[in-house]
Amino acid sequence: MAKENPSVKEPDEKDIKVEDEPKDWAAGLPGVYYSMKPAIEHMGIDRTRKTVLAMNQKHGFDCPSCAWPDPDKRKAFEFCENGAKAVTWEATPVVIPSEFWAEHSITELKERTEYWLGMQGRLTEPVYKPAGEDHYRPVSWNEAFSILGNKLQSLDSADEAAFYTSGRTSNEAAFLYQLFARGFGTNNLPDCSNMCHESSGWGMGQTIGIGKATVTYDDYERADLIIIMGQNPGTNHPRMLTALEECKETGGHIVAVNPLPEAGLKRYKNPQKVKGIIGHGTEIADQFLQIRLGGDMALLQAVSKRVLDAEAKNPGTVLDHDFLDKHCEGLEDLKEHLSHLDEQEVLEATGLRTEEIDELAARYLAAERVIITWAMGITQQKKGVETIKEMINLLLLRGNIGKPGAGASPIRGHSNVQGDRTMGIWEQMPPTFMDALGKEFSFSPPRKHGADVVESILRMRDGDIKVLVALGGNLVSAVSDTTMASAAMENLEMSAQISIKLNRSHLITGKEALILPCKGRTEIDIQETGEQFVSVEDTVCAVHPSWGSVEPVAPTLLSEPAIVSRLALATLGNKLDADWAGFEKDYDLIRDHISRVVEGCEDYNTRIRQEGGFVLANGPRDSRTFNTPTGKAVLTVNALESLERPEGTLILQTLRSHDQWNTTIYGHNDRYRGIKKGRHVVMVNPEDIVELGLEDGQNVDLHGIYEDGVDRVWSKIRVVSYPTPRGCAAAYYPEANVLVPLEHVADGSNTPVSKQIIVRLTPAVDTSTDKEDFTFLARKPSEAPGTRTETVGV
Repeated sequence: MAKENPSVKEPDEKDIKVEDEPKDWAAGLPGVYYSMKPAIEHMGIDRTRKTVLAMNQKHGFDCPSCAWPDPDKRKAFEFCENGAKAVTWEATPVVIPSEFWAEHSITELKERTEYWLGMQGRLTEPVYKPAGEDHYRPVSWNEAFSILGNKLQSLDSADEAAFYTSGRTSNEAAFLYQLFARGFGTNNLPDCSNMCHESSGWGMGQTIGIGKATVTYDDYERADLIIIMGQNPGTNHPRMLTALEECKETGGHIVAVNPLPEAGLKRYKNPQKVKGIIGHGTEIADQFLQIRLGGDMALLQAVSKRVLDAEAKNPGTVLDHDFLDKHCEGLEDLKEHLSHLDEQEVLEATGLRTEEIDELAARYLAAERVIITWAMGITQQKKGVETIKEMINLLLLRGNIGKPGAGASPIRGHSNVQGDRTMGIWEQMPPTFMDALGKEFSFSPPRKHGADVVESILRMRDGDIKVLVALGGNLVSAVSDTTMASAAMENLEMSAQISIKLNRSHLITGKEALILPCKGRTEIDIQETGEQFVSVEDTVCAVHPSWGSVEPVAPTLLSEPAIVSRLALATLGNKLDADWAGFEKDYDLIRDHISRVVEGCEDYNTRIRQEGGFVLANGPRDSRTFNTPTGKAVLTVNALESLERPEGTLILQTLRSHDQWNTTIYGHNDRYRGIKKGRHVVMVNPEDIVELGLEDGQNVDLHGIYEDGVDRVWSKIRVVSYPTPRGCAAAYYPEANVLVPLEHVADGSNTPVSKQIIVRLTPAVDTSTDKEDFTFLARKPSEAPGTRTETVGV
């Protein structure tokens, strides 16, 4: 079945093609074509049938892409374009042969793109890079575990190690992983949530006592109004478009608040309906507010003020006084604060007109059931936490939490990142969890808070963290400040990655490095006691089983629970009262422990086997109860602070192309935005292009401007005329991460601020090479005239 790695042509960024206009609708027959064509080409018809038709089905596997929930009644084709691409990427029978490692040095592989690396195929055997060498070499599993276990044991302190987790990890593997880390003696458990929805957890936790969505899947259909903020479902979670269509069909309205016009928020052609194939499809957004980057907080305050003004004009008819009196606190302080809101400041911060804000407020006032949903367009702002608190304020004013068709809905973009947090993957787990964990396994877990992603990188840089173990992911590409993050990784004594395919984090290594290959979620997992399944939690707190559907690409692969169990045994021995060998043989044993440690997961093995799994309890949603110090939801007062843009600069956001999933690049066509055959572009409003003295199609260098005085540069990037808000620009992640200082983070959550980067565009400096991948420099102001005074205060 397995095939050797193919010849992959590197893209030439000089061939970028830009269409005249972005697309104004999403999916339809092209969505089907671009789902199935690569699947059949790379996997063949039979493997395609066994995978994509089993995806998101009750007796199949959970999509390895986003965490969008599944309806109770599943369709025959319960997958989207990017879900099919994720499965094709994972379940490909193409494998990396043993000779690959001798043929390619790490230095050579660093010159390759993420796309090329991923296209080499599946990893199938452990490989090790000794200190001072430039090649990985295959090793046995026993040797690999011995090397890593001995290294961990040699550390002077457990806090000299960090254990990173990707959001694709199953509940079972995540629970074992955090147990291993804490049994080793550290809470250094950075994870991908630190870089995406951490702001949601902080903002919601401080106001309603839970950092998860307070809605169910069915609430989308029941809503009178859905406000979508900082979110592009057409690319990042396309199955959400079906739920939005269902809302429109039952009479609901939708407002899109986003810096860019996105095809999926304009019109949706559902490929499983006749009107989606030969008809016009469904208009999605009834109102589109093209907001200036960082203006969302001001908009929400302005709408809340209009709600309070409407109540003042007609007392007792606008606010939900019964709900506010019984379940909330802080209303009077909020009234006082918003009474001083400066409308002109709001207009400048948002880039909107008063009439547009009035229309949104009128829609909110007319709706009995309102959902506000958001993603990283909000969480990766400097004031992301406060902005989410303002969403909660607006919802609470009219009782839009804890009733059908209403609530707060952060949309997770990683398939089980929410489940991983539930299982204990967090550097700050509460005492109740730690008490239960210690009791269950007869040890004393460390209580000192550990390092998140940003803090871990800083400690790696300073030599305080010496070993990094990563369960999935591509940390060096995912995190901000590429230059500094790379240097920090190379300062490690050892890096070890548990991975499915090759990525850049395997090449930016510690002095020693290991790659441990694992089975994917699509693959059948046979252990000593029989076929196993794992479980995951979606974005609305539904927990369900996931069964692999195809044979593994190689017999040498181990599952994630098996790898974690063997590594823990090699490192800890019998330090804990934990049956590591038994966990690998029978995942029910893991779930038995979960049922006694994780709140809400009681009787886990029985409930997970129910048809469709089970839904975790959610106080705000289920009973209007709030786990806050006073037991009430908190209306908060948040100071409005606007982002100042120095003359001659733009505010940049990073975003995904349609042909990628997080740092995984499937291809080089951003089909809906009309940008093809390349990724090294910066999208700029045509009026800004003229004002800056540039031209559409010109190559420029992007300089990140920040108060630390370092001129971060991304070189030779093509300017693309695009309908962005005035003064704002956009570029693709992860390439543009080089422009984001590591310590430029959201207040409170410590999330990298990738949606508010001040940049200056200058004509590209001619270089002697046409090299296009990761062309970046870091220069001091003395080498970049004029930057010393270009500081930003937020």
